Amino acid sequence: MSDTHSECYRPKLNDYVIWTNRNLEGWVYVVDDLYVTIEIRTIPKSQQSLKDCALHRNHRVCILCFPHQFSELTYVKSRQSVHE
Repeated sequence: MSDTHSECYRPKLNDYVIWTNRNLEGWVYVVDDLYVTIEIRTIPKSQQSLKDCALHRNHRVCILCFPHQFSELTYVKSRQSVHE
């Protein structure tokens, strides 16, 4: 069985997860030794916001998940990049 399906699951960048205890789901957006962020929503930027900073087309709503909470995550699937 792969490590993404084991009880010792460690989230990886671009994994889609369900956080069952919190009724949330989304893409793992940042991975750090101390936490991961899970992108639970994107909101399109206004034309003015895009004009001011065209680096990203959307605002992202992310939540923090700490290592002691990883056992509450269920792996669903992975994507190659954020551009999929």
